[in-house]
Amino acid sequence: MSKPTSIKTTEAVRDRLRILAQERGTTITDLLEDLAAGQLTGAEREQRAFEAARELGVDYAEQVQRAGRAAWERIRAHQGHAAA
Repeated sequence: MSKPTSIKTTEAVRDRLRILAQERGTTITDLLEDLAAGQLTGAEREQRAFEAARELGVDYAEQVQRAGRAAWERIRAHQGHAAA
């Protein structure tokens, strides 16, 4: 079992997290754990892109890496608009 800790944030963010957790029938802690577990780090995204390219028989050259990063940036931008 992990040792509890605290995260500093604004009251507005805390209140929004409380509402989101209540709507999902969970706690803020569980909501944050799900969020953290569901997001890939940059290194994880890069590794998955490398593996996908290998499976497709594509050379994972700098051009492909740039295109992959650009695609992830666009995906995140669209996700941000969905939250608005």
